[in-house]
Amino acid sequence: MNEFRHPRLSVKLGLVLLAIVAGALGIVYLAVVPRLEDRLVANRLNELVRSAPPVVRDFRQADSVDYDALARFWQSNTGARVVVLQALTSQTLIGVADSNPLNGADVRADPVARAALEARAPRSGRVDRDGERAEVAIPLNANTVVLLSASLRDTLSSVRLVERTLLLSGLVALIVAWLAGSLAALRFTRRIRDLEAAAERIAAGDFEVPVVDPVQDEVGELARAFDSMRLRLAQLDRARREFIANASHELRTPLFSLGGFLELMADDDVDPAVRKEFVDEMSAQVERLTKLATGLLDLTRLDAGQLSVEQADVDVALTATTVCEEFSVRADADAHVLRAFVNGPALAVGDEQRILQVARILVENAIRHTPDGTSVEVGAEVRGGEVALFVSDDGPGVPAADQEHLFDRFYRAGGGQASGSGLGLAIASELAARMGGSIELHSEPGATVFTLLLPRAGRQRAEEAFSRENALS
Repeated sequence: MNEFRHPRLSVKLGLVLLAIVAGALGIVYLAVVPRLEDRLVANRLNELVRSAPPVVRDFRQADSVDYDALARFWQSNTGARVVVLQALTSQTLIGVADSNPLNGADVRADPVARAALEARAPRSGRVDRDGERAEVAIPLNANTVVLLSASLRDTLSSVRLVERTLLLSGLVALIVAWLAGSLAALRFTRRIRDLEAAAERIAAGDFEVPVVDPVQDEVGELARAFDSMRLRLAQLDRARREFIANASHELRTPLFSLGGFLELMADDDVDPAVRKEFVDEMSAQVERLTKLATGLLDLTRLDAGQLSVEQADVDVALTATTVCEEFSVRADADAHVLRAFVNGPALAVGDEQRILQVARILVENAIRHTPDGTSVEVGAEVRGGEVALFVSDDGPGVPAADQEHLFDRFYRAGGGQASGSGLGLAIASELAARMGGSIELHSEPGATVFTLLLPRAGRQRAEEAFSRENALS
């Protein structure tokens, strides 16, 4: 029932091609057959017109008793029936002479002869009498006219032959066009059905089978777009699976740890000093869970486009100083040398709180992943049209194999042995991009630098002023 209500695309394309060919053949038929018929009839009339003057001249010179013989003579020479008609009244003609007297009554109401008598001038035309005929009538005097009448049977039979040939050829062409169109449409729709099947596989989560169409046309380009989508979806699906697995692992570890400590603390015989160690460790695990939950929430909001980022002038030099003050106690506890390097204001365009969040991530990352005694420097400076907030350390550096993936979610350098959830740098990179900036990494043993680059505030204001001036001009 559905197929009846909604014909297949191959049937539709075949019918469309059939209609196009039928329309083209109809135009050819209308352009050829009527013109051919008119041309042949006109040629026959022209022959009669050329033959009429000597006929009329002979009849004018001959005696009326010789009209019949003269009519038969000119019929044999011109191939046309020759009739001499005389008008009794305006509507009645009688035959005075006829080269074919057996059918004399059929010309008594001949319209071409009456028209010639009424106009007293030669007239020609086409009449339907005993078949189609071409006629020429020339007055002999005021009430007598000579009529030359030639059958158009042979002429029209040629036209009908051309007409039948054209119709037969058109019918064959229609059948061939329909078959060819149906075959081409079937091949075309088969390719579309292959794309439909591929879309269903991808929708079902099967990203293994490639979408291939070797033809270089629009459908082939669509297939390549489908395959590109398949690869991107496969990558996203792998990232989703890895995200869930990593998040589950990161959540499970501190939860198991907390559960173990709670069981140990339930024992009344636990030493107070040991109990305090347990409480400190539990606090650290709770802090770890809090950071992980916050990071997951930030990533979710970033992916959903719900994390708002303001655009305002921010002194990045002040941000560098603030972060150093915040982490001074942590740095001292881990025997790190933390200092700020600023040389005057460095105004950038961005979100103050998000810039501060990125700076905290970079500083915490430097302190956590470098050995005790390492120097960490936080600074800000203007670099042309950008403002840079950099965090550098003189630690062992990031291995080259890890640098490419360092900003991936849940990725941790060194095979995951370092502490941390692996979300900080991913969040920092996303926030930088949302503010129109980026984070660059340059690392080698003894010198690792993370740099947050943001648009310079003064440059943006100058560009806005320039745009306003151009708009006004």
